[in-house]
Amino acid sequence: MGEHNVLLLASIGAVGMFCQWIAWRLRLPAILFLLLAGLLIGPVAGWLDPDALFGELLFPFISLSVAVILFEGSLTLEFHQIRGLESVVRRMVSTGLLITWAITAVAVHWLMDFPWQLAFLFGAITVVTGPTVITPLLRTVRPIAPVANTLRWEGILIDPIGALLAVLAYEFIVALQTSHAVQHALLIFGETIVTGLVAGVVAGFIVSEILRRNLLADYLINMTVLAVMFTAFALSNELHAESGLLTVTIMGIWLANRKGVPVEDILEFKETLSLMLLSVLFIILAARMQTDSLGALGWQAGAVLLIMLFVARPLKILFSTWGSSLTLKERALITWIAPRGIVAAAVSALFALKLEKLGLPHADQLLPLTFVVIIGTVVLQSATARPMARVLGLAEPEPEGFLIVGANPVARAIGSALQEQNVQVRLCDSDWDSIAKARMAGLPTYYGSPISEHAHRNLDLAGIGRLLALGAWDHFNELVTLRYRDEFGKNKVFSLPQAGTTHDDDKPDEPSAKDKHTVSPQHRGRALFAPDLGYWKLSGILAQGGAIHATTLTDTYTFDTYLENQGNGLTPLFAINAKGYARPFTLDRELEPESGWTIVSLSSPEAEAARRSSSDEEAARRNSTEAEATRRDSSETEANRQKSTDTQTANPGSPDPEAPGQT
Repeated sequence: MGEHNVLLLASIGAVGMFCQWIAWRLRLPAILFLLLAGLLIGPVAGWLDPDALFGELLFPFISLSVAVILFEGSLTLEFHQIRGLESVVRRMVSTGLLITWAITAVAVHWLMDFPWQLAFLFGAITVVTGPTVITPLLRTVRPIAPVANTLRWEGILIDPIGALLAVLAYEFIVALQTSHAVQHALLIFGETIVTGLVAGVVAGFIVSEILRRNLLADYLINMTVLAVMFTAFALSNELHAESGLLTVTIMGIWLANRKGVPVEDILEFKETLSLMLLSVLFIILAARMQTDSLGALGWQAGAVLLIMLFVARPLKILFSTWGSSLTLKERALITWIAPRGIVAAAVSALFALKLEKLGLPHADQLLPLTFVVIIGTVVLQSATARPMARVLGLAEPEPEGFLIVGANPVARAIGSALQEQNVQVRLCDSDWDSIAKARMAGLPTYYGSPISEHAHRNLDLAGIGRLLALGAWDHFNELVTLRYRDEFGKNKVFSLPQAGTTHDDDKPDEPSAKDKHTVSPQHRGRALFAPDLGYWKLSGILAQGGAIHATTLTDTYTFDTYLENQGNGLTPLFAINAKGYARPFTLDRELEPESGWTIVSLSSPEAEAARRSSSDEEAARRNSTEAEATRRDSSETEANRQKSTDTQTANPGSPDPEAPGQT
């Protein structure tokens, strides 16, 4: 039996990662496939029973996993992201939340015949639009920054608040047995908020001071932060039930906005952990669902979902964005994107069991109705949000452009050549003279270091998804590629080949004499163009008269034909396919351009001189031909005029057709 459980646990992880891979390939939110997989291997096939597999550890595991996901999401909440939208977010998670709560509760009470207590509990559970669904959905939809930041802040902040409301509603139901139900529930709510705030600030302060004072070895940072987060979550819940979610959220926001705290390293670890936990959690919770309980809800469940989508959410956004700088289109997109996630599923599963034991009517319908809302919002909005963003003109362009490090002559030449082919580029450099020349050439620029804190907050990367490190100094290129590997992916950062390094103490007979001065490949970007084509050689070629040209391949002029011309001094730099996607030529992978593709190549000074000479000869030949044609036409005109004059002399009475006054 133990070996079977091990196989089941491993299978959950494998299925989760397979769903993530399918979602990545199809460019759809992974939650769709995770929910479907959980239903298939759970209630449909009967392979997975989470309650039997995890036993009493199921809900502690769910609670800790949700805490990790919330903490990782809150680490991305930097106050500068919502500058100018603070009031909108504040209203969305306060008064706007109450609007959603009230409308949902009334709809469930009248349509599903839920008692008022259970209706308000369901309303509190489903106000959340958590990061477990918002983050992957935004990654797919890619709306413009004001929309994305507003939705991200709402999703992460509203999760613990929604959990607190659910706790309040649950405590209220239990407290109805006493004579001071309302006062008791409000007291519970206040104690939960105070406990979560204090515990979160204390934990965040302790961790930030440890990191800022370098009291830990680097390899211990991630595990220490995770351990402190778990401890803060558990202690907060011990001090007051259900305050832990607020604690980890406040802790993450504190760390994200404290200067000098290396949040990036923590985020890399937490994102990987969150991705794994998110995949496992959705499969487990979907596997606990019974398909017959979903069907027993009837049409009323669909009506509740429609009211939440087309009444509660629009009214909330209308109130929250009133008087803000958001446009009507931006408000419409924010209105449409509000999927429910893992916190709603986990909290409803927990409270449904407890309320069923209390004998509350319709308590058994709480979890399936919550899943109807989750599945409905996720499926509908996942399928339509990206097309809607495009129709409204609020979708960021595909991240296919290049961030070019450097505005030197090489970077400007390559940037101009790519821009002429409608490939998006942005050059960044700390040298003002170079930036000024790039701007005069019509190239988009960023004046500053690409690895500065200012660049992290202000560098516009809309439509940018790849890096070209074209700086003059190898070590700076290496530093930049390390910085952007996590953001763009290791296969999308490129740099020029490292210049050869020699030292006086190198021994010619040592095979590693050069290697010991060369940066390891895993710390560099993918090498561009040709082995010996470093910055200084490229710069020399361009300075001596070399140039960059574009050549379109055809069925007759193939890439093989193009390669034969390399002996004439052509070096391929980029291959741009028929859809306009530019692929750099690299040393680690061979490209196979097809007919209709465009090759951007560098011609040597000799080849460029020969090309210009050929062009000059062609122009001279064309001018000579045109001059000869002009002379011939002039001779024919003169001959015709002479013939006309001779005719006039021979016949003096005939009128001259060109003379004025003739009738």
